[in-house]
Amino acid sequence: MKTWGVIAIVVLLLGGIVFYNKVVKSAPGSGMAAGAGKGMAGQAMPVTAIVVQPQNINSVILASGTVLANDEVELKPEVSGRITALNIREGELVTKGTLLLKLNDAELQAQLRKLKLQRETAARTEDRLEKLLAINGVGQQDYDVALTQLNNIDSDIQLLEAQIEKTEIRAPFNGKIGLRNVSAGAYVQQGTIVTTMVSTDKLKVDFFIPERYSSVIKVGTTLSLDVEGFKENFVAKVVATEPKIELSSRSVKVRAAITDAQSKLYPGAFAKVNLNVKSEAALMVPTNIVIPEARGKKLMRFNNGKAEAVMVETGVRTQDDVQVLSGINAGDTVISSSIMFLKPDAEVKLMSIENSK
Repeated sequence: MKTWGVIAIVVLLLGGIVFYNKVVKSAPGSGMAAGAGKGMAGQAMPVTAIVVQPQNINSVILASGTVLANDEVELKPEVSGRITALNIREGELVTKGTLLLKLNDAELQAQLRKLKLQRETAARTEDRLEKLLAINGVGQQDYDVALTQLNNIDSDIQLLEAQIEKTEIRAPFNGKIGLRNVSAGAYVQQGTIVTTMVSTDKLKVDFFIPERYSSVIKVGTTLSLDVEGFKENFVAKVVATEPKIELSSRSVKVRAAITDAQSKLYPGAFAKVNLNVKSEAALMVPTNIVIPEARGKKLMRFNNGKAEAVMVETGVRTQDDVQVLSGINAGDTVISSSIMFLKPDAEVKLMSIENSK
């Protein structure tokens, strides 16, 4: 009886295998029937696409900026000494070269007078020996010694005059004096901040913009400024940008010159920057078809029936689209559906195609 039971089990197993081969493997879509190698896995995926066309775009960049003086300096003495003259009138305009502060230089002036007397004697000696040398009245060596002594005295005089110049502080440019920090008669150390000075005839504003806008900011671009406390807007023009991107903020520093009503503004004021950017012949694609990756961003381009992965660089963004700066060209066909399910070089079939808007 046990033998017949074993035989029955074997017959049932063989029957199950035969049923699987005839029914399950031959079922549609199983991919295991004869000739099923061209089933769903091998079929071209249906997709839609757009043809990228150049277009004009306008975008407003909003940024926070700081109003700065075109020139600004902290005035400090180069040497230590007692103040003998102080010509700092707080808040007043001064012209370049105006003497603002003088330190005691009596000792240096005495040394200078002594050297000038020595020079007069050395000059007369050199002149007399030069005439004698012309008639062979003295040797060349004697004349050379006199000439060297005269040149040495001239060098000492120049050195003293440079030291005396360091006892003075003069206005380095036309501008307005700030608050003074010293009084007449006080002894000041080298490097002490005596006062500040700013140029008020020209002002500028510095601000940062995201790096994606760096390619559309041009020298001469006009922008408007909203400054706290003023109802009117001020106008400025871009004069320069930093030639590098700040690594911490991924932004670019921009400088613009303020062209109107500068006397109303104070350096250090906060300004809201409104920059209208117009880009001609920009290639725009829908934002949702750009695929972010660790190394950058990519699009899936249609190329001879296959999906081609292309790395791109993006620029200005609008509400629905983003500018493509590099990676694709005008007239390229970019896949706009099922992009997350496509692998590079996957076969695709275009179901519909439109021009980019």
